[in-house]
Amino acid sequence: MTTKALKRKRPKKIIVQKKSVPALPFLEALTGGRLTLGETIQAIRQCDEIKQSDFAKKLGVSKSYLCDLEKNRKEVSLKKAVEFAKILEYSEEFFVQLALEDMFERQGLHFELKVSKAA
Repeated sequence: MTTKALKRKRPKKIIVQKKSVPALPFLEALTGGRLTLGETIQAIRQCDEIKQSDFAKKLGVSKSYLCDLEKNRKEVSLKKAVEFAKILEYSEEFFVQLALEDMFERQGLHFELKVSKAA
């Protein structure tokens, strides 16, 4: 064997540019529509690889309620949305916004909302 055959080519450097992409529009494009609170909670549970029964206990709800919530069969009160956000350590404003959008959609009202805490 020659020394030439033993030489390995160095892999080319891959330059990654960090580009921030807004999560909500990205997820909505990925799922093909507006993200609901139930879908968001389901995604969080699945990403954390937690069984539905264990996640229901964590949220302080029944497994059947969580199932209905994830399948968008239940509407979440604004107070409950804040409670879930705190338990899961997510933005309260985001969970309230999703809960409100769900309420509007159920009434056939199509509005974009932006929720922020009062000063």
